[in-house]
Amino acid sequence: MSAIHHHLSILPARSPPPDEILRRPVLRFSPFKPPKPSKLPARPPPAAGPDLLGDFGARDPFPEEIESRFGEKVLGPCDTEHKILIPTLHALSLSQLRWDPVRPSQPPMPIDEAKALMRKIVGWRLVEGEEGTKIQCVWKVRDFGCGLELVNRIFRVSTATGHYPNLHLEQPNLVRAEIWTASIGGLSINDFILAAKIDEIPTSDLLPKKRMWA
Repeated sequence: MSAIHHHLSILPARSPPPDEILRRPVLRFSPFKPPKPSKLPARPPPAAGPDLLGDFGARDPFPEEIESRFGEKVLGPCDTEHKILIPTLHALSLSQLRWDPVRPSQPPMPIDEAKALMRKIVGWRLVEGEEGTKIQCVWKVRDFGCGLELVNRIFRVSTATGHYPNLHLEQPNLVRAEIWTASIGGLSINDFILAAKIDEIPTSDLLPKKRMWA
């Protein structure tokens, strides 16, 4: 039997010719230079007139802010126009509205308007009574002492507005509040403002404790 011999030759690495080296692309890196801020013409000053918006909390920059040239470091268009929009009645929370006295000649709030405002208060419902339409809310608290504390908290909020609800402390642990404007025999916006302020009263420390099951 004849043996098969494998011959392995190791050749030295070939250096590329000089002309091939010259044909290879050369990558060059240059340091990054941030773009210069655009110089746009200054806006003309607004025409003189009454200040209809009033003071909405804007302020002038501090001297340190001016020295830091912070205005040149802002990204984006430098001529962006900013407008301050005055909140409308529908955008404001009811608790932020001003409480105004109600004239006896003023008619009660229509039921459709009352139903729309019910979406802005939590846990209240419309009820019909002998004195007219009311809004009512019932809280279940931990015990009778917590019910007394909730009645006192509602009383302090009502005193600030001068508009008081009918409060009922029902044993063993229920508090019921009814609000309406007796002088007009129905509901007014003041009733919903008071309900919204009552909604902001903290009650987590008065509620029944949840049972922890093993």
